Amino acid sequence: MRMGVQLDSVHTVYLFGVAAIVLSMVLRANVVVPAIIATFAVAATYTGSLIGATISVFNGSLVAAKELFSIFLVIALMTSLLNALRTLGADQQMVRPFRRVMTNGHVAFLVVAAVTYVISLFFWPTPAVPLVAATLLPAAIVAGLPPLGAAIAIAVAGQGMALSSDYVIRVAPGISARAAGIPEAAAAVADKALVLSLVTGVVALALGYLAIRAQIRRPSQMHLDRWQSGASLASSLAEQREQVAPNIGSFDKSVLALQAAEGAEDLPGEAALAGGGTLAAAQAAPATRWRTILALATPAVFGALILFMLAPKLIEGLPELKGGDAAALVGGTAALMMLVATFAADGAKAMHTAADHIIDGLVFSFRAMGTVLPIAGFFFLGAREFAGAILGLPAAATAPDLLFEVIRSVEHLIPHSPTVVAFAVLLVGMITGIDGSGFAGLPLTGALSGALGPVAGIHPTTLAAVGQMGAVWTGGGTLIAWSSLIAVAGFCRVPVLDAVRVLFLPVCAGLVLSTLVAVVLW
Repeated sequence: MRMGVQLDSVHTVYLFGVAAIVLSMVLRANVVVPAIIATFAVAATYTGSLIGATISVFNGSLVAAKELFSIFLVIALMTSLLNALRTLGADQQMVRPFRRVMTNGHVAFLVVAAVTYVISLFFWPTPAVPLVAATLLPAAIVAGLPPLGAAIAIAVAGQGMALSSDYVIRVAPGISARAAGIPEAAAAVADKALVLSLVTGVVALALGYLAIRAQIRRPSQMHLDRWQSGASLASSLAEQREQVAPNIGSFDKSVLALQAAEGAEDLPGEAALAGGGTLAAAQAAPATRWRTILALATPAVFGALILFMLAPKLIEGLPELKGGDAAALVGGTAALMMLVATFAADGAKAMHTAADHIIDGLVFSFRAMGTVLPIAGFFFLGAREFAGAILGLPAAATAPDLLFEVIRSVEHLIPHSPTVVAFAVLLVGMITGIDGSGFAGLPLTGALSGALGPVAGIHPTTLAAVGQMGAVWTGGGTLIAWSSLIAVAGFCRVPVLDAVRVLFLPVCAGLVLSTLVAVVLW
């Protein structure tokens, strides 16, 4: 052993816990159960007390919740804003003008990808996919884009590029940085993940476009008639479920995406007002005015926020947002805009409906991210800064540093090559994404990044961004059929396995290139 690190039974139990969680992900089983059992086993081995171990199971999720609640809150507030915009129909109004520029299938591919990316960057792909599919997909098909091409554009831009960087909401960078033991570096992880996501996405989009280019046809209404005469959305979703439902993994986003897809045919907006007669027409006049205002203001405001966050990196001397201020700024802006949209839609009733929007946002947030807490709690147990609180140790006691001690004990076996280590972390991230979750593996890739970075001579934030790419691109909805790619395929009415086959090589090529870029740049 090097550096005097002596492994004992606690380290062995912790490693068995890591192996059990990874194996559960590979087998597409729910990872919450092994995470809780592993936390209990490690705590029982360390403290020698079953009561203390039981308390540690609770403390693990509690510590993770304290560290990650700001992320939950940002998701909730952004979701509440989208719900308020949807009530007015402003969400559809935002994307409708892009239908006019889709003059042919080649342009339609780029427009669908660009709009999906922007909306998914602000609101996540789960609610963005139904919006883009319902509003832009018919026009894209008329323009000559094949449904499979639309599925590629939506999946790569939304579930891939936007979700893997998560630059606006910053859920993924926050989890990765905290698991690496450097929560103050979440902004650095986000910046690097943005660059890597763009590299991966450009490569995947380009190769995906070449794969379907020969299928693009001249614009014709017949394309849409043929597409609509096939299976209905409901039957298409049922078919996707029949193919892969037994394999859906532990992360709820795939389920949420399916639920959003099933409700797409009932999207609110102008159609909802059309059947209400004179009263509906009277109510529609102010609603239409506010719909247009908010459809313009929402992307303008969030675009300005992104420029504000990027400005200090481009212009020296400008103050940079510290710690979680960037996510807090996004969440506060979403809350204020939600109030504006709610009062515009409901008037005096907004005092009640605004609270309902926030509650709905919190419900969505915990359904989408709640399973991460016990998983993060287990991996936090392997880091000294969190282990003391989880194990209930006195403040003066020295907490164990399990994962870092294991890494240091086998340091002589680890190649001191940034390239080898970066690809190893990428591979671990891709393995953790096999369960179709995307974010469930981030505590592991983040923890490995914090431990391996100093050994391999590469900054932990770089490794965390690389691992994030592997986990989210794989499980977020581009390479795994039982992820939220089900919803994309259901909307486009193409077999989900066909989408996986076409996406596999473009996405893998993009991940390899972006990992090389990470090693060279950082």
